[in-house]
Amino acid sequence: MNYPALSPELDPSSVFPFQLDQFQKDAIASLNAGSSVVVCAPTGSGKTLVGEYAIYRALSRRKRVFYTTPLKALSNQKLRDFREKFGFDHVGLLTGDASINRDAPILVMTTEIFRNMLYGTPIGQIGISLVDVDAVVLDECHYMNDRQRGTVWEESIIYCPREIQLVALSATVANSGELTDWLNQVHGPTDLIYSDHRPVPLEFHFGNVKGLFPLLNDDKTQINHRLLKKRKKGDKEKSKAHVKAEAPSIIQVLSQLQERDMLPAIYFIFSRRGCDKSVADVGDFRLVNNEEAQQLRRQIDDFLTRNPEAGRSGQIAPLYRGIAAHHAGILPAWKVLVEELFQQGLIKVVFATETLAAGINMPARTTVISTLSKRTDTGHRLLNASEFLQMAGRAGRRGMDERGHVVTLQTPFEGAKEAAYLATSKADPLVSQFTPSYGMVLNLLQTHTLEQARELIERSFGQYLATLHLRPQFEYVAHLQTQLAQLQAQIAAIDEGELAVYEKLRQRLRVERQLLKTLQEQAQDARQEELGMMLDFAVSGTLLSLKSKNFTMPAPITAVLVGKTPASAQTCYLVCLGRDNRWYVTTAADVMDLYAELPRIDLPEHLVAPPEIPLKRGQSLPGNEETAAIAQQIPDPTEAAYMAPEVAEQLSRVVAVQEQLEAHPLHQSGNASNIFKRRTQVAELEAEIQQMQAQVEQQSQRNWEEFLNLIEILQYFECLDNLVPTRLGQIAAAIRGENELWLGLAFASGELDNLDPHHLAAAIAALVTETPRPDSMVRFDLSEEVLEGLSRLRGIRRKMFQLQRRYNVALPIWLEFELIALVEQWALGMEWVELCENTSLDEGDVVRILRRTLDLLSQIPHVPHLSNSLQRNAHRAMQLIDRFPVNEVVE
Repeated sequence: MNYPALSPELDPSSVFPFQLDQFQKDAIASLNAGSSVVVCAPTGSGKTLVGEYAIYRALSRRKRVFYTTPLKALSNQKLRDFREKFGFDHVGLLTGDASINRDAPILVMTTEIFRNMLYGTPIGQIGISLVDVDAVVLDECHYMNDRQRGTVWEESIIYCPREIQLVALSATVANSGELTDWLNQVHGPTDLIYSDHRPVPLEFHFGNVKGLFPLLNDDKTQINHRLLKKRKKGDKEKSKAHVKAEAPSIIQVLSQLQERDMLPAIYFIFSRRGCDKSVADVGDFRLVNNEEAQQLRRQIDDFLTRNPEAGRSGQIAPLYRGIAAHHAGILPAWKVLVEELFQQGLIKVVFATETLAAGINMPARTTVISTLSKRTDTGHRLLNASEFLQMAGRAGRRGMDERGHVVTLQTPFEGAKEAAYLATSKADPLVSQFTPSYGMVLNLLQTHTLEQARELIERSFGQYLATLHLRPQFEYVAHLQTQLAQLQAQIAAIDEGELAVYEKLRQRLRVERQLLKTLQEQAQDARQEELGMMLDFAVSGTLLSLKSKNFTMPAPITAVLVGKTPASAQTCYLVCLGRDNRWYVTTAADVMDLYAELPRIDLPEHLVAPPEIPLKRGQSLPGNEETAAIAQQIPDPTEAAYMAPEVAEQLSRVVAVQEQLEAHPLHQSGNASNIFKRRTQVAELEAEIQQMQAQVEQQSQRNWEEFLNLIEILQYFECLDNLVPTRLGQIAAAIRGENELWLGLAFASGELDNLDPHHLAAAIAALVTETPRPDSMVRFDLSEEVLEGLSRLRGIRRKMFQLQRRYNVALPIWLEFELIALVEQWALGMEWVELCENTSLDEGDVVRILRRTLDLLSQIPHVPHLSNSLQRNAHRAMQLIDRFPVNEVVE
């Protein structure tokens, strides 16, 4: 790319006192040239610097920057990082339930919050919330691939005003060019800044019971050949080949890492129980020196003094030795402590589920990937390239490590081949997860017409990819249309009236010929019956017409009957001499006609078939000179051939129509058959084009069809009136959730209005809690008040299920009774430890339920048209449950 000189207002060297990589310089140059950018580079390569430059530049212009992240935890981390870098007062935070310094020039938020802001004004316009915003940074942009969150990303890009520059930061994906091209179309000029260079190169290893070995060859292009098993000889050896390979123990792996100075490490295990068990299995293994142990003890003890309820016996002792687990089941406050200690280099190994790879910034010297397959909803499968690269990319800390290490391990199910395949694979492409929701429909229709809404929906990345994918079909349709136009031009000069007359004559001739054929067949059948009787009385010299598949004769041949020989009780053989001077042995079935009206031929009395011809149907031999003289006497009876009167009459009709057709000018031009051939082609092409267009439209309009189906359901529940949201529609539009209509109907039903705050907290939890696993258990009983209030919502829910099934809408309609007694007890003031002792759920899951409940409660006071009592009780319920460890403390 050729860039103009950098903007004089902010030279990158004035804010970054080190040499920038080329891709960082290119991205900054693009921004200063007025373009948005898609920065696609490996994890840990320094993409965030481009976002930080956008912030420095905005500050120098006295403008603002919105910095969006996919996860609340990432937003909190960015808040801490940016306060340190840009100053405490310059940074604010917006999440679903928190607003800190919201007018700050640097505002960190989740992408969902940014999308909700954009809903507040006509799409593409600078609303009050976007005044003075210079750029929006979309961090972790590859989250567009996320099934639950992907839609929010696409909406944010589609709705963002074109005047605002976008800085999209993405991990390596296969189709970054397509993403950039889409941004060019829907947002404005956008440059792709691509780099596959890793500042800290990765070294891949393979671990088994024998030790740790290089996984790849010297070129890093394929498996290290020493890891390939040699072919075993002999039957005994073959039977051993089926024995499953042994996996190395955790202690073995950690010992190897410690010996080779490859710690700290993130050790990925794809189950919570597996992470916890690994911490226990390590036992008293010690990974820290005395000085590190003292620092750990000081910080851990300080944390436990402030949060005495947060410590768990199985976690504290290992943490003192530099070992921890990190997964969704652990108390969030404890996870934050683990993250901080790991970033300081005090924790030497964290056993983590893959969620850590996709979220917060926790680079390590080494990542260990314990298995290369994972359990999913559809069974076990090998990791895909992006999942593997996301975890591998955590290895190697810029400015601290010369190289990062990725260790894959032998398991009973996967070995070095699978590891090498993933290590040498390219990243997967971004796909679109764009799915319309009730909230999207209602919010768009609040400020847009249906046609405008359609135009926005059709700007999705999914629509772009569908159009790209369907391009060959579009081109084929265009090719067909060109052919069609050419054919239509060729027949356009023909007089339509003449063409219609000629076509009628053609059709009439076809009908008359078909009728003639039918009459001939009927006459032939009647004649065959007559022939049977006539042949019984036929004598020598009678003239016959023969035609049989038993003889090679192209047309019926006239012959004279010479004699009859019995073949059986019912049939006899007819010995005949043909006009071609050949003898034929036939039966009555081979006789086409008998010419009774023609005089018989006098045959010599001594004339018989030659002795060498077998008396068997289908036999034929040539005659001699004597028979040749007789054959010459046999007339050609074409003129005298029998024809039924109705056949003769129909034949004359056919001839008359044929003469009319041949006299028509179109026929005499000699071009008639071509014209009708082209007319047929035109009809066929029109049908094919119509079919292709229907197929293409069906594939490319899927999102719009979903949008229209949601409108049908919203209209049934009276949320829309003439495509404008009603009071009920405005309630649902103001809610964030997986099914805004269901939540809006529940709030507006009045069934929750008079519940006490602790009862309301439990009822709200029922609306946001997913169906639990069958083995989940809670020992508390739910209050009657909550049960009754929720039970009265079942009718609405049943109707919603019916309509969603009819319109093929797959949005969840949660109404969970099993677990929500936990929320009620917590709201009543129960201690955390006691609460967790009375459920089989992990602490992290209990916090998640309470936080989701808190998030929805926090929305109720801001939703229009709800009763005062519901809004008041929601506010009080929030105060009851928003305490440690549920509250997210952001200092």
